[in-house]
Amino acid sequence: MTKLPSLTANEVIRRLRKAGFIFDRQAKGSHEIWLNPLTRRRTTIPNHPGTSIPKGTLKAILKAAGLTLEELSKL
Repeated sequence: MTKLPSLTANEVIRRLRKAGFIFDRQAKGSHEIWLNPLTRRRTTIPNHPGTSIPKGTLKAILKAAGLTLEELSKL
């Protein structure tokens, strides 16, 4: 298993779009809810421009999205 990469919110969003996720709604503050209409999975992305998403948060995003690290790397 490879190490978790250091990604910004925009990079994660770009990869989620390739996986079929669409913007669902704005949550509280700078958080965004993304939905995959096929799998009906939702995930929350903290969109803080210019900062990397913490490793634990990225791991939680992948788990909620139903993606593995290998799948994210291929996108």
